[in-house]
Amino acid sequence: MKCSLRYTISFLAMIAPVALHAQEQKPAGYLGDVAISEKDVKLGARHYSPFLDQSYPNRVFWGDTHLHTSYSTDAGMIGNVLGPDEAFRFARGEKVRASAGTWAQLVRPLDFLVVADHAENLGLAPMIAESNPGLLSNEWGRKLHDLVKGGDPIAAYVEWGAALNAAVDRINDDNLQRTMWNRIVESAERFNEPGVFTALHGFEWSSGPDANNLHRVVMFRDDADKVEDLVPFSTYDSSDPEDLWNWLAAYEKRTGGHVMAFPHNGNLSNGLMFDDKRMNGAPIDVDYAERRMRWEPLYEVTQMKGDGETHPSLSPNDEFADYYTWDRGNFGTALKTPDMLPREYARQALARGLKYEQEIGVNPFKFGMIGSTDSHTSLATTREDNYFGKATIVEPGTGKNRYEDFIVQPVILGEDIAIRHYETLASGLAAAWARENTREALWDAFKRKEVYATTGSRITVRVFAGWDFEADEVQRPDFARTGYDRGVPMGGDLFTGPDGAAPTFMIRALRDPDGANLDRIQIVKGWVDGDGSPKTKVFDVAWSGDRELQADGKLPPVGSTVKGADYTNTIGSAALGGYWVDPEFDPEQRAYYYVRVLEIPTPSWLAYDQAFYGNLDLPDDAVMVQQDRAYTSPIWYTPKG
Repeated sequence: MKCSLRYTISFLAMIAPVALHAQEQKPAGYLGDVAISEKDVKLGARHYSPFLDQSYPNRVFWGDTHLHTSYSTDAGMIGNVLGPDEAFRFARGEKVRASAGTWAQLVRPLDFLVVADHAENLGLAPMIAESNPGLLSNEWGRKLHDLVKGGDPIAAYVEWGAALNAAVDRINDDNLQRTMWNRIVESAERFNEPGVFTALHGFEWSSGPDANNLHRVVMFRDDADKVEDLVPFSTYDSSDPEDLWNWLAAYEKRTGGHVMAFPHNGNLSNGLMFDDKRMNGAPIDVDYAERRMRWEPLYEVTQMKGDGETHPSLSPNDEFADYYTWDRGNFGTALKTPDMLPREYARQALARGLKYEQEIGVNPFKFGMIGSTDSHTSLATTREDNYFGKATIVEPGTGKNRYEDFIVQPVILGEDIAIRHYETLASGLAAAWARENTREALWDAFKRKEVYATTGSRITVRVFAGWDFEADEVQRPDFARTGYDRGVPMGGDLFTGPDGAAPTFMIRALRDPDGANLDRIQIVKGWVDGDGSPKTKVFDVAWSGDRELQADGKLPPVGSTVKGADYTNTIGSAALGGYWVDPEFDPEQRAYYYVRVLEIPTPSWLAYDQAFYGNLDLPDDAVMVQQDRAYTSPIWYTPKG
């Protein structure tokens, strides 16, 4: 009860200023005072309407926190001509013509979007297109301009890439960067409509030491008055995440605003994303762990460039572990070795974080999980039947290039390290539990980790952990109220409970209304055993049909209705509810728990392409049938002392 009361009070404290601010602004079309002031409602007061005192999140909002437009040089220089305006229009549900010429539209609008263009030479391609005088005054900038205008954009792109790899900013003009950044800010302000659609300000810091991916997306809570005129922090400034954190701290101190960052693609970091040492070679200490979790509360666990939940060699008893596994190397210069894998995947990093907490008192890897696209087309498409690919050169209609283009180039080591576009997945989405669709409410949901990831479909998932939930409470109509009243949601913390008690979990999952039925609900548990080794285990909690657990504890497969690019919802369930008590709970062991929900098998984007375009002559390892899934942020258990 104490945990839930603290949660309620802190949440009210967060949203009260937001509600008052919304009243004061009175936007165009304002129809009168319909918001409720904190003065009008007292916590615990009795009203006929039972919803007046509700302060807990009651809606799930869907979005993409990692979308690139033509303002990213690795998008705009290779064919993307759609800027931030088109990206926001598309996310809001409008029909947009893709850069390669095909019309595109979402089945349903998104609720929020972060245009997260690369900070490095932000807006270079649009500047070339408009023959920007500031760019032309720079000798190197004019050289790139003249190559593009002369019909050789690839040469210009190669020239720029060489400078980026050397971490040398050949333009180095803060005024140009501010100008292009402010254009993105202005676009977000135009399309932001509180309560309807949220356009959050952000950019991507693209650190890649020795071609190892350490990229972070930076996301602001604030409006234009705080973020305009920034010069986004880039890898030209530093490739060390700790320097990025210093920049974020300086922003908050200077403006009074709020900002966070989240990393992605640990599977291309060659063991550096969740390494045991800092970039300067020093071991992880308390200060590092505290700062990392202060500035990076989330991890982008799934996106187009491979799924990052776990690896089959790390989870050999998990039949769903080998999901779009990218494990050959980094971005083309070094092969992967087995010792790198535990430092790249979310499940193992979460468990190793528990070990750090046991040893130094702070967990550096206590992150929530989200998904997003990392699309460079300006189009946030994540459905298998509506996948516009990683970049413009692989959009629908681009022929063999759509399947054979290199995502990871065989720069030094040849085909052993190459990854082609047919190996990408149509992923992912970020889901946030909040009360309203505003910058403040969504950012706060991200900060408290009440968010989750999906690999592209809109599976609704909710989980609560407590000490005294009963099995029949999963079916209560006030399920969420019960969960908040006596437990904690995803992203929360459980502490030592009553003697002899084990954590109890209530879970609900609902299929995407435009998608596939559900196969099962699982709980993934991580802990540290007596000798200090991090451990993980998967438990089946609820499933469709009349299947029964086998002698080995495994659940039989749900089956498949997939035929080519077709499937039916004649198997699986539209909704699943789960109640689970940890059968192996040790009150002396730190632990984390997150929920994984699996859909029934469905055709992959390659199967849809095969049906639409005809014989594609795909490689033997092309994925034609897959199972979309959701990963919630964990709930952590910490014993006394």
